Amino acid sequence: QDFLIMFVHHLATIGLITFSYMNNMVRVGTLVLCLHDASDFLLEAAKLANYAKYQRLCDAFFMLFGVVFIVTRLGIYPFWILNTTLFESWELIGPYPSWWLFNGLLITLQILHIIWSYLIIRTAYKALVRGKVSKDDRSDVESSSEEEDVTSNSTKAIFSTSSNGSNRINGHVASGQWTEE
Repeated sequence: QDFLIMFVHHLATIGLITFSYMNNMVRVGTLVLCLHDASDFLLEAAKLANYAKYQRLCDAFFMLFGVVFIVTRLGIYPFWILNTTLFESWELIGPYPSWWLFNGLLITLQILHIIWSYLIIRTAYKALVRGKVSKDDRSDVESSSEEEDVTSNSTKAIFSTSSNGSNRINGHVASGQWTEE
């Protein structure tokens, strides 16, 4: 579900980094990178707290991540960076050939921000209703709860069943039931 979105994100990001460097737009590129990094460490901290089974800390980090993500990517990014690159640059120097590509990639990122913000808000809402952050809807590979349910002794199977019913071993579909020897 999330593969296509992440693929587009990585193509746009690599294109923007390369483009901003090649066209001497390093200031804009650096601002975009810094703005995007502002919330990333909070998501990683939430994942670490989840893996360590500190649910309240995980929830707190995730909620803080959501707030910072939405403020930076739905507030600062469009009203400061996109406004400057789309409208102020048009008024100052007009559209130049690479203006269309550069702003197209920046708008692509903004569309992805909107999609991800919706997913974050939905997850946060579920957390408030249920009392804890539920399993990440985007991926069933990085789930620590499934890994913890896997056997503790060597005679049991080393696979777990994901929410969609498929048997998985370290994120890969298993064709049968494997046991440790």
